[in-house]
Amino acid sequence: MGKDNGKANGQAAGNGNGKGESPEREKRFVLWFDETGIKDVPLVGGKNASLGEMYRNITQLGVNIPNGFAVTAAAYRYFLEKAGIEAAIRSALRDLNVRDVEELAERGHKVRNIIKRAEFPEELKAEILVAYEKLCRQYGVHTDVAVRSSATAEDLPGASFAGQQETYLNIRGEAALLEACRNCFASLFTNRAIVYRTEKKFMLWRHVHD
Repeated sequence: MGKDNGKANGQAAGNGNGKGESPEREKRFVLWFDETGIKDVPLVGGKNASLGEMYRNITQLGVNIPNGFAVTAAAYRYFLEKAGIEAAIRSALRDLNVRDVEELAERGHKVRNIIKRAEFPEELKAEILVAYEKLCRQYGVHTDVAVRSSATAEDLPGASFAGQQETYLNIRGEAALLEACRNCFASLFTNRAIVYRTEKKFMLWRHVHD
């Protein structure tokens, strides 16, 4: 997620310096834009990797790029595991016929509610809020941010997830931020996204976005 300057300036994981990833880095819940680059798509998704690349390179030229951080793919997986909702999501999606519009709408709604009602693990919540506090020190108390999805399979030659998940702008304060993050996670299971991932044969219930 990033400082909201009236444009949608991104949420959620990499290392663009050409070095290998350390196991510790791959497990981090938050990575800042100045820590990420185009090689970090598996950690933070395509949008965040591009934002990180832009922030790291263009700010050196004196261009003012709003700062921000990514809530990583590892954080999303940790959220599912510690909230204890993986089995419920699998069950809700089992044997889904995406051509049945009513069934798709019912099951998609069920999965989104499962995620929206889940509690953030305390350690994950703490890291997100510490990062937000750091951003507030840079831009002002209760600074507004944009929270957006960033698919780890985004913009591959045979797949594009553009517009399939939600974007939340002008988010202010800790409670609103956490709610937006959770809603962004849930938007991985919009009806359109479910159909698309099924047709492209991506793993339906665990594929990470934002």
